[in-house]
Amino acid sequence: MQEVYGVKNIYITENGAGYDAEPVENGEVADLHRRDLVRNYLGELHRAIGDGVPVRGYFLWSFMDNFEWQDGYTRRFGIVHNDYSTQTRTPKLSARWYKEVMRQNKLV
Repeated sequence: MQEVYGVKNIYITENGAGYDAEPVENGEVADLHRRDLVRNYLGELHRAIGDGVPVRGYFLWSFMDNFEWQDGYTRRFGIVHNDYSTQTRTPKLSARWYKEVMRQNKLV
């Protein structure tokens, strides 16, 4: 975008993935697939910034499982599991990992 269109600032406003049902087992959701996807993306984003790409912001998508127009409630998109019947929220493995990324300001 920068080279072709001369974009001065780039903001990644949605980055993440939806997966089929992720069960809560023993109070945890082990969404290693989401953690690995985001970790790999952030690694490439860091490399791009080092190469001079003007990334000014990054927003992980999505904070909490919710209704999505195409998939309804069948896919899970968030880093926090939402039990739709009780509204109980459970931070997933990816949420705890991302908390450390933000706290340490580095890829862990």
